[in-house]
Amino acid sequence: MAKIPLLGKTLSELGEIVKDLGMPKFSAGQIAGWLYDKKVATIDEMTNLSQKNRERLKETYEVGASSPVHEMRSADGTVKYLFRTPEGNYIESVYIPDGERATLCVSSQVGCKMNCMFCMTGKQGFSADLTAAQILNQIYSLPERDTLTNVVFMGMGEPMDNLDEVLRALEILTADYGYKWSPKRITVSTVGLRKGFERFLRESNCHLAVSLHSPFPAQRRTLMPAEKAFSITEMVEILHRYDFSKQRRLSFEYIVFKGVNDSLIYAKELVRLLRGLECRMNLIRFHAIPGVDLEGTDMDSMIAFRDYLTRHGLFATIRASRGEDIFAACGMLSTARQQAEKE
Repeated sequence: MAKIPLLGKTLSELGEIVKDLGMPKFSAGQIAGWLYDKKVATIDEMTNLSQKNRERLKETYEVGASSPVHEMRSADGTVKYLFRTPEGNYIESVYIPDGERATLCVSSQVGCKMNCMFCMTGKQGFSADLTAAQILNQIYSLPERDTLTNVVFMGMGEPMDNLDEVLRALEILTADYGYKWSPKRITVSTVGLRKGFERFLRESNCHLAVSLHSPFPAQRRTLMPAEKAFSITEMVEILHRYDFSKQRRLSFEYIVFKGVNDSLIYAKELVRLLRGLECRMNLIRFHAIPGVDLEGTDMDSMIAFRDYLTRHGLFATIRASRGEDIFAACGMLSTARQQAEKE
């Protein structure tokens, strides 16, 4: 039988494990230290546990870390990693170095249910939720893990659709027994799901990024079917109830499509929609994907769009395009691997 990963267990869960195995209560903290501070590969390396207790632990459990099975390196330093889950599915993580900042984009699901028009992951359909262990393994087994300054949940999947496991991973990343990261180093992205949206706002202090892409609900619905169940206007009403002026940052992601949402009519409506919110707008150039009749707009249009927003009180930036030479769009590398295995 497959052993159970210790990676992804919270301190309270580790406490239950050592209790069930008849180990001293303080062993839970020791195991957490080996996992999240020293980042060991095997239980045998947990040398402050007695040999007898290590053997007990190994009967049912393992660390549960696994290295990437493939990587692609861009000329700009970006690295896309492909991980294989125990069930044989593939997920992607992207390491993005930028001066003193190094960001890892992690996945929270295999595939995605949201089916956004412009997203390759959505074209895969949904296969499985990732466990907290599988989410954290993308950090734990990253060759550059010691250089990381930030993590963004913007990879494959919708984090709010797997919120229990995402919140468990966030607890471990920010807890004193875990990675001890400030919530300011972590951003969670969402298209907006009613069942998880307010719960995330209540239970986490991490930054929030909302995928917007159109300020007009009818058009957003054609780009993002999730709009039908939970409108952007409802989301904005909820966001007004929370304070984003201190610890937590609120941002909106806006992919700029040529001839679709790049005119100043859209910029004006964004200013109206988001008026009164302490937030920023990240403008993103579209990475083309197969079978989708959308194009990225030109840089002059993006600059004009950004400048209009900024002049009218909505701070906006143009996100630098990275890794275009290595299947940059989310889901493309895992899709290619899956198709290759079927052939």
